[in-house]
Amino acid sequence: MAPTANTVPSDEISIGNTSELKPVFNADGLIPTIAQDNSTGEVLMMAWMNAEALKITITTRRVTYWSRSRNKLWEKGETSGQTQELISLKVDCDQDTLLLKVKQKGSACHTGERTCFYRVLDDKGETLMRC
Repeated sequence: MAPTANTVPSDEISIGNTSELKPVFNADGLIPTIAQDNSTGEVLMMAWMNAEALKITITTRRVTYWSRSRNKLWEKGETSGQTQELISLKVDCDQDTLLLKVKQKGSACHTGERTCFYRVLDDKGETLMRC
């Protein structure tokens, strides 16, 4: 049966109902990954993982991403010391986005801010302001 607006293909149903981790990577072999502070719930950053980064993160509990600009694995904090320790990993219903609950050491953003989400759009929808 072809999917319509009101139906979900059977392979998507099986992904949503499985207890097995089966991440869905995009055409570049990457999956969007959101890091959230385990204690406060604050969203810290969004980055990308490939299969190897995900495996390393799960195995070592040290969060590792895929750097698209450097085209290589990047352990968070490897040069800055601003590390992320994996506390838990969640997947969304389609397994195409990851949510990491982390213990953040120092700031998460390369700008030195605690979170990469430190600006908010004003009420007029025109200007970004610091939170």
